[in-house]
Amino acid sequence: MAASCVALLALALLLPVLLLCAWKRGRQAGAAPHVVVVVLGDVGRSPRMQYHALSLAQSGFSVTLLGFYNSKPRDELLQNDRIQIVKLSELPSLGAGPRVLQYGVKVVFQAVYLLWKLMCTDPAAYIFLQNPPGLPAIAVCWFVVSVCGSKLVIDWHNYGYSIMALVHGPRHPIVLLAKWYEKFFGRLSHLNLCVTNAMRDDLAENWHIRAVTVYDKPASFFKETPLDLQHKLFMKLSRSYSPFQSCSEPSDPGVERSAFTERDRQSGVVRRLRGRPALLVSSTSWTEDEDFSILLGALEKFEQLTFSGDSLPSLVCVITGKGPLKEHYRHLMSQKHLQHVQFCTPWLEAEDYPLLLGSADLGVCLHMSSSGLDLPMKVVDMFGCCLPVCAVNFKCLHELVQHGENGLVFKDAEELAAQLQVLFSKFPDPAGKLAQFRKELRESEQVRWDESWQRTVLPLLAHSDLQARG
Repeated sequence: MAASCVALLALALLLPVLLLCAWKRGRQAGAAPHVVVVVLGDVGRSPRMQYHALSLAQSGFSVTLLGFYNSKPRDELLQNDRIQIVKLSELPSLGAGPRVLQYGVKVVFQAVYLLWKLMCTDPAAYIFLQNPPGLPAIAVCWFVVSVCGSKLVIDWHNYGYSIMALVHGPRHPIVLLAKWYEKFFGRLSHLNLCVTNAMRDDLAENWHIRAVTVYDKPASFFKETPLDLQHKLFMKLSRSYSPFQSCSEPSDPGVERSAFTERDRQSGVVRRLRGRPALLVSSTSWTEDEDFSILLGALEKFEQLTFSGDSLPSLVCVITGKGPLKEHYRHLMSQKHLQHVQFCTPWLEAEDYPLLLGSADLGVCLHMSSSGLDLPMKVVDMFGCCLPVCAVNFKCLHELVQHGENGLVFKDAEELAAQLQVLFSKFPDPAGKLAQFRKELRESEQVRWDESWQRTVLPLLAHSDLQARG
């Protein structure tokens, strides 16, 4: 009797879903090409999926972008008539019970919620899914494409289980279960994209998944920032962050001054200040795969070098982003009483981030891939702005940064401090190593995201459509 009741309940729950699927299949036949892009994370902090949505829209698809809306996406996305953003709601923390139980409840809630949202969207030819996070999104998206006649495209940014292993350890039962899940359901996708050749080879060898490498490329708005826009940005940031404020007020009331630039109000002419500090930038999600103690240690050594008679500038170190370890590192920074280094940890608007990179003197990347198979998108963006980069080394970094050619690679705080000393010696020296790197980046022919996407992803979709019709 109990079994019959359970079966009837399951049928009652499943019947509306199956009827909805049949209706969606019927509508899809005559509909304009539509793609659903799924990000089980913050859309505003998922630039690659924003770029996918924009490229799909530019190629004639209508796009529904499903994701959490914790930070504002780019204006190009919001203003595009072909793109509709559907906001997902997060489950409030239970605040009680074992951690495993809380996680299990969250996964079940997200699975049911995501399934409902996907079933309520217009029929789609493709579902583009970012992984990670893929639990429970891969299974839910696979179910939806199976019953609705769509195709699942997974964009592998990394392995979700490898990120979990940073917290729980590689042999933890949850990590092993997550690895099995990712491997099993990942093989059920129709198309697979990934961010490096190393990941492509690993997917093929260990998971029997055939993927196409689509390298991250800078969008067209990542470029050097004109001096007048630099000044405007510095003045805007100076209202909230003291490192951007001028150390001294100009004697002429007709002059507006930041820590780096000054502008004649009458003529509008902007110039860089003599003896200005150097602007060092980094961006982060403040997670376990980025060890900012390396940068803090290097800056302490740099501080000591400034007292030893080396011709080195003061530094303003700006680290952008949000994440769980932000307050931990902010506390560590507050304990460093450095005279020649100032720290600033803002969260920037989407339109201001490229302007900051295009205004900086040096970028630093501390991304240590949890799998050793993904590349830091922040370096791609920095290169797009012709910003020289120092990056911490890991297994496949050579696919992006070639040491001594387009940037420098370090392994610890000591090496990074030595690189800072070389790059900032006699700053701003037009004949110095920093200027040489910037010149080489300017002269290199950098392929932009739109061009790369048209070459790699669009033909895959066209080929897949031909196969379906055949």
